[in-house]
Amino acid sequence: MQFEFPGVLLPDGRYLARARGDEEGQRVLVVEAVDAPPSPRRRRRRPKEVQNGGEPASVSLTRITAVRAHEPFEADADAAEWLERTVDAADELDAAVAEGIDLLNRALHAYAAAGADPHWAELSVDRATSVRVGHGSGKEVASGRFSQAREVDVGGTAGSRRRERDEQLRPQERLAAVLGGREQVDACETLLLRTRADLDGGRLREAALQLRVTLEAMLVELDGALADPGHEEDMAELRLRRSQAGEAANAALRGELPLDDERNVAELTAICERVLRRRRVLRG
Repeated sequence: MQFEFPGVLLPDGRYLARARGDEEGQRVLVVEAVDAPPSPRRRRRRPKEVQNGGEPASVSLTRITAVRAHEPFEADADAAEWLERTVDAADELDAAVAEGIDLLNRALHAYAAAGADPHWAELSVDRATSVRVGHGSGKEVASGRFSQAREVDVGGTAGSRRRERDEQLRPQERLAAVLGGREQVDACETLLLRTRADLDGGRLREAALQLRVTLEAMLVELDGALADPGHEEDMAELRLRRSQAGEAANAALRGELPLDDERNVAELTAICERVLRRRRVLRG
């Protein structure tokens, strides 16, 4: 998979990536700046006058290529068949896109942690200016090139669960209400977004620790928020399973999460998201 995003995301280079404990799951992330502007001068330039309606400043792009180095094809015909199947099947295309974006976000997270940058943000495919899927020789893909590729429109894959969740939790009307001072963002909403980002990013220990605080905030902030049986039922379940969130967080402090705790974190996160979704729908 290849994506182009506005701005400079990561230093240029080729990065070898393996899943924890999976020596066979080798992937390569190729980062290349495209049309990058010259590096800024050390001394700040004097302000200059501008004209109304002038041309917008040019923006550099970062080209990201996510390579499945551990799954080579036996022949060109096999690769071509895979490409046709992937672009024709929405589910397979979604899976390939998600795999590439997950690798990119893993790199962004590692780079932010290494540089102690608290303002990093994960990226979604919706922010890419172009998306391509293709295949090539080892030498080609290592430099972000292809033997054969297709540019795809991932905006048409509206069935993506992650995209549906984003659309439900962040509607335009709510944005206007918050900016206009008619509503406020609850702490549990922000905390839940961080929990989901960690969970989707495979950072299970961080997700478990974040969920404990998210759940505590939600039980206080949304207690009695809706006169709705479904809301009351979900809130009752969260109270009943509150200890599970605490146990998962404690396990995260000791090391990797047991499977039961992983499942509880995922289920409790989904319930919390359902609570917020229902509030948005019923409030209109």
